[in-house]
Amino acid sequence: MSTDPVPASTPGDATPPLALRGVGKRYGSATALDDVSLHIAEGEIVGLLGHNGAGKSTLMSLVAGLLRPDAGEIEVLGVSTAREPRRARLRLGLAPQELGVYPPLTVRQNLRFFAELAGLRRREADRRIEEAAEPLGLADLLERRVGGLSGGEQRRVHTAMALLHRPKLLLLDEPTAGVDVETRARLIAHVRDLAAAGTAVCYSTHYLGEVEDLHASVAVLDHGRLVARGTITDLVRDHGDGAVELTFSGTPPPLRVPWPVTRADEMLRVHAREPHLAAPEVLAALGDSLPRLVNLRVLRPSLETVFLALTERPGAVASGLRHDVGSGEGPKPPTDRTVEAGRHA
Repeated sequence: MSTDPVPASTPGDATPPLALRGVGKRYGSATALDDVSLHIAEGEIVGLLGHNGAGKSTLMSLVAGLLRPDAGEIEVLGVSTAREPRRARLRLGLAPQELGVYPPLTVRQNLRFFAELAGLRRREADRRIEEAAEPLGLADLLERRVGGLSGGEQRRVHTAMALLHRPKLLLLDEPTAGVDVETRARLIAHVRDLAAAGTAVCYSTHYLGEVEDLHASVAVLDHGRLVARGTITDLVRDHGDGAVELTFSGTPPPLRVPWPVTRADEMLRVHAREPHLAAPEVLAALGDSLPRLVNLRVLRPSLETVFLALTERPGAVASGLRHDVGSGEGPKPPTDRTVEAGRHA
């Protein structure tokens, strides 16, 4: 399968909302992004996946103009982020991982502040606040202090700030980290509605199920490089081998089976196209080690097995993945309230 980052285009789709071409970024001797090219089309949701330090947050910061690339070009709706940074920023909305809310202020005051940063006048700002508040379940919370809200409610306020100026490109960096089930459902539903109305969305997440719920295409970053780009169906077809995952008490035993085996800590993963058929032979091969087996999981070909196949290191199993591929990144620029405000402006 090709990892060409450019999705299938449609007539008139000459200027995508987001275009990265050969983008690179280093922090000292550490490479955060290496020759990354990625296009996102109008109305497309791209699920951006990667382990901790893969470069997801760095990519978002570069697109938003919070960092400058060391190589390559970035354009937002045809506007260069290097040559016209303010004009480019006004065409996008960013909700970063770190909450950028002011706890002493009410929800309405927070939203009005960011609306004014985006250049909206009072009457238009008030109209946009109502517009953004309703689908995110904030309409009844507008007069409450943000500091008195739950974590999930604060996350919704944080996301609403990025939507007030109706951006054509929306960058959501771990938008559901630490939120409740209701908030996650509201955010997922609203992102789908925004895409249906034509907004391009870059959605970084460590919950693989969210990418599936969003009906998103996928971009996988690994050590700063884009290693796969396509639909879930295509990626599962090309990379989604199944596996039998075995967890032991103590060091895993040697295992002689006719399939590749990777190992990390107390886990073995036996890679097989039809893992449900391989499982009985795998169990039989354990012999005297069977009593030390504490868990067995059959992984059918899926987005999870795609991610594992693309990002695992030889001889190691990605520990603790389940349906979670990590939530952090590598080095980040320092932040303060001024930077947080600029992220949404």
